[in-house]
Amino acid sequence: MRALLHVIKKEFRQLRRDKRMIPAMIVGPIIQLLTLGYAANNDVTDIPMLVLDQRPSVASRALVDRFTASGYFRLVGSVRSEAEIEPELVTGKAQVALVIPPDFGRDVARGDAPRAQLIVDGSDSTSAVVGLGYAGRIMSEAGVDFVTQRLERAGRSRELPGVQLVSRVWYNPDLRSRWFYVPAILAMVLMLVTMILPSMAVVREKEMGTLEQISVTPIRPWQLIIGKLTPFACVGFLDALLVCALAVFLFGVPFRGSLFLLLALTVPFLMCTLGLGLFVSTLVRTQQQAMMSAIYLVMVPMIYLSGLIFPVENMPEVIQKATVVIPLKYYAHIIRGIFLKGTGIETLWPDAVALVVIGTTVLVLAASRFRKSLD
Repeated sequence: MRALLHVIKKEFRQLRRDKRMIPAMIVGPIIQLLTLGYAANNDVTDIPMLVLDQRPSVASRALVDRFTASGYFRLVGSVRSEAEIEPELVTGKAQVALVIPPDFGRDVARGDAPRAQLIVDGSDSTSAVVGLGYAGRIMSEAGVDFVTQRLERAGRSRELPGVQLVSRVWYNPDLRSRWFYVPAILAMVLMLVTMILPSMAVVREKEMGTLEQISVTPIRPWQLIIGKLTPFACVGFLDALLVCALAVFLFGVPFRGSLFLLLALTVPFLMCTLGLGLFVSTLVRTQQQAMMSAIYLVMVPMIYLSGLIFPVENMPEVIQKATVVIPLKYYAHIIRGIFLKGTGIETLWPDAVALVVIGTTVLVLAASRFRKSLD
């Protein structure tokens, strides 16, 4: 244990003397959180809209007012013909165009089913789908109001039979996408600090020749491995606390679970990332190769296949089966469960077990390969 403590002290001193490493481990995660926290937002509002009202009427103006008053659409102009719509969509001035036919007002007055067309720019599929959903709801409400007004003028009952849907949204009442993305940034920060930087630190010792000098000392390989990884694990826990504090107090993301449970379940995730970083360091010879390999061969595929950005359920079945070995998938579920739902260990234990199994396997394989390279 005394030899291990000396190695840990040596690594902490080396980190302190490296003027580039400390900013990368502390300032880097803060910048990453601020950048992604404000940029990662799928909430669609103020969709720029054009209007083509081929015969203005009271009903058509009421329909346009409904769209603009909803807060989802922003009127940016009107056109006189359908030929003028496409140039506006191509330039990006507008994303949707509401086309009201000349017989719209007449159909409303007669009690017939009025029709209107919504032309949507589908190049941005997310905004297009959300915009169509908003428009469909606005048209449905407008249709009910038109029928109700006609019945009132005819002296009939004001109440229309129908099914009323009363919805309640739990855990994220305002459906803020930032609440979904900001906690997941914690996992990305931990991957940056505990996978990429350790791999570069080990390779740097190879380049400097100090790793060969250490290998001839009485220090055992397991002592060297634990000693080199412990400082990065400590910095990872520090970054986890820092990101949690910024997520709660800066972005207003609720933290409904146990901080102790989050930190406890972070341990097996750190085993995975530290093991992957150590494994990458045994495959390359330079720091540049270590960084590129860690980012493009490990980090980027893990982010894409973990459900952090894209739902795993929407992926092909073959890829869904391959995601069972992605540790970030389980840790993302843990983070969001603890942050937004206050989930306890009785629900998260399958994810914890998966992380322990993957982390132990990766760390053992990386340590055995690292020990072989020392020998």
